[in-house]
Amino acid sequence: MYKKLHSYVKSFNEKDNELYSQLIPNSAAEEFLAEQIPLIDIPDKVIEKTYYFRWWTYRKHIKETEIGHVITEFLPPVGWSGPYNTINCPAGFHIREGRWLRDDGKWIKEYINFWLDETGASLSYSSWYAHAVMEYCTVKNDYEYAVECLPKLVRYFEKRAKENRRDVGLYYSVDDRDGMEYSIGTSGLRPTGSSYAYGDATAIAKIADMAGDTEIRDRFEKIAAEIKEKVEKLLWDGDFFKTIPQSEECNEIYTERPLVPEKYDARELVGYIPWYFNLPSEGKDAAFAHLLTEEGFKAPCGITTAERRHPRFMEKHGHMCLWNGPVWPFATSQVLVAMSNLLRNYNQSTLTKDDYYEILRQYAESHKLTLEDGTVVPWIDENLDPFSGSWIARDILLTWEDYIVERGKDYNHSLFCDLVLSGLLGISVKDGKFTADPLIPDDWDHFRVDNLHLNGKRFRVVYDKDGSVYGMGKGLSVQSY
Repeated sequence: MYKKLHSYVKSFNEKDNELYSQLIPNSAAEEFLAEQIPLIDIPDKVIEKTYYFRWWTYRKHIKETEIGHVITEFLPPVGWSGPYNTINCPAGFHIREGRWLRDDGKWIKEYINFWLDETGASLSYSSWYAHAVMEYCTVKNDYEYAVECLPKLVRYFEKRAKENRRDVGLYYSVDDRDGMEYSIGTSGLRPTGSSYAYGDATAIAKIADMAGDTEIRDRFEKIAAEIKEKVEKLLWDGDFFKTIPQSEECNEIYTERPLVPEKYDARELVGYIPWYFNLPSEGKDAAFAHLLTEEGFKAPCGITTAERRHPRFMEKHGHMCLWNGPVWPFATSQVLVAMSNLLRNYNQSTLTKDDYYEILRQYAESHKLTLEDGTVVPWIDENLDPFSGSWIARDILLTWEDYIVERGKDYNHSLFCDLVLSGLLGISVKDGKFTADPLIPDDWDHFRVDNLHLNGKRFRVVYDKDGSVYGMGKGLSVQSY
């Protein structure tokens, strides 16, 4: 496994133009990753290579500051970032992905504290801190830290509610502040903010229960139930969760879903976000059928952020970061988590594990760039053309006379490694032990994950159908070593 890691890192380093180095330069990448990340061996080498590539890019974003470690989104400084070039929009992803690091130095905790102590611009963009903290503590089996965070999580939740909660019981957000500029559904009561609030409220209730604080538990269970009721009543239009467009000044109270003008009435990938937090009741899984058709979101190079049948799909605009159709890894990440939740936590008949695998593999295949000399290198950037696979924002920036060189290179705005570990391979922690519930294709006869760390011990997860590949026994097992 370490030889595999060495081969991948050597290849990535050789093909990389290291423009913006932070704490861990390319020269130290292999040593860091060998110590820190789960090592995988799987039959699908496209997904496997992308898995190692994304860890290789993630470590580039670990930044040491005088107040602890943070994780960045862009490597070069950008004008809209907060302290230390941080942006809170993908913080939930950074924490979910980073929870798999060995992290003896507790860098991810330092990063969480950076946001919860409001050293960073914690409310600049929408995010889901409490839910992410619970995900981190579950994989680390460290619920004491979750309880320690409880007062800060409650304070953040209440600040966000004061800013964004409307009298109707849903959360208002500007699409730009969701990190989703110029969406067809536009700003208003979007599935984003209310789903994030639901995820945070349910997490806070669980943490409060651990802390023995029944007042906070009961209050946030009630908040979560009220959000769920409003999302299902007002954002669900009969077959999909959609935005109710509003101006920031509007505070109208609806008793039923209002009529939305066709201009704004679109299925968008944000409609799957409620399942990221297991919000919807049973019986709404037919919404996922739109992922599998070309009239819906299916395209040659990824799933589109808006349905292809809508008249404003890929509508031209002067801005480079559009969410009216281009493929965004951020949105793809949210959808894949939603898919894995639907497959594991719901009684449904729309999706199969092969659907999850196919979209994950398509996502893996998109991680590439063809250079002028024809060389293809591994790459992650901002947004993709759904038909050509070219990186849209990058292509536009290259035409500017004054621009940040390779602004989006190694862009840390999405998940991938977690989608393999917790999604495809189904690895989680329960009762202080690793477990596995894979969504692998039926023709896979093996996979292996080494270097999983928990409570000071090291574990591996092994699947070997007949015992002939690894010689560690037949079937699926979790082993300490």
